[in-house]
Amino acid sequence: MSKSTISTFELFQRFPNQESARLYFEAARWPDGAVCPACGEAKRIGTRKGGFYRCNACLSDFTIRTGTIFERSKVPLHKWIYAMYLLVTSRKGISSLQLHSQIGVTQKTAWFMLQRLREACGNDPTELAGIVEIDEVYIGGKEASKHESKRLGLGRGSVGKTPVIAGRERESGRVKAEVHPTVTGRNAVGFTHRHVQVGSTIHTDESAIYNRVSGLLYKHESINHGAGEFVRGDVTTNGIESVFAVLKRGLHGVYHHASPKHLHRYVGEFAFRLGDGDVSRHTMERLASLFSAAIGKRLTYAELIA
Repeated sequence: MSKSTISTFELFQRFPNQESARLYFEAARWPDGAVCPACGEAKRIGTRKGGFYRCNACLSDFTIRTGTIFERSKVPLHKWIYAMYLLVTSRKGISSLQLHSQIGVTQKTAWFMLQRLREACGNDPTELAGIVEIDEVYIGGKEASKHESKRLGLGRGSVGKTPVIAGRERESGRVKAEVHPTVTGRNAVGFTHRHVQVGSTIHTDESAIYNRVSGLLYKHESINHGAGEFVRGDVTTNGIESVFAVLKRGLHGVYHHASPKHLHRYVGEFAFRLGDGDVSRHTMERLASLFSAAIGKRLTYAELIA
């Protein structure tokens, strides 16, 4: 086994119960002692049994779950850690059906847990830098494979599919991605400004939607796939296309289907696993990154199914 990966057996040894998981999360979130999530008070904190705290400044009661994706969840924290472990170590993802059988919760609960974790995966504000490859991909079934009542009858190609714009930082392999109803020049520019550091070099294909990326803020190089060109010097989009290949294999092979409504969370999961969740990092570092991203995020079931 790789030195960067711990086994399932070792994970269970480290976190055999809820209390061990609670202490781990508290040490990661509050290395100098509990801090009130409501007012930020760190000194006037009263300790109660079972990991409960009382802020004597604002009179709020809280636990390590408060202000995270775990808030109001009845699932024990060591089961959350195992779900996180499966998410960051499974190259193509983990299905709710598989998670429910492995941690002993209902399939509905497992699906909700995974959607919460995916919500956290999109919580990284850092920008891509250096050479950044940007491309788009269309996610969805083929028109010919759909039931006749669901076919749009508008042709083939991208018809009926959901576009995803993504960028990959060549040096680190970190990925940013966004789901859009359509792909336009404005969307491409907006994505670049939100996720790519000014002064970086952008590599794209010959699509006209990327023409507006060129300018004073970025250096833009393109490769002409239509003319059979895939590499010219160091100019290529092969890196981001390999990301799309992993994304499609995961969506088709593990999840089978992701609706446009929830697709952005699945895309965020794959982007996280290729960045902070990369296999070159130790498993515990990947878990720490996912827990850090989980702080300040909240997803209720009502919001999820609305």
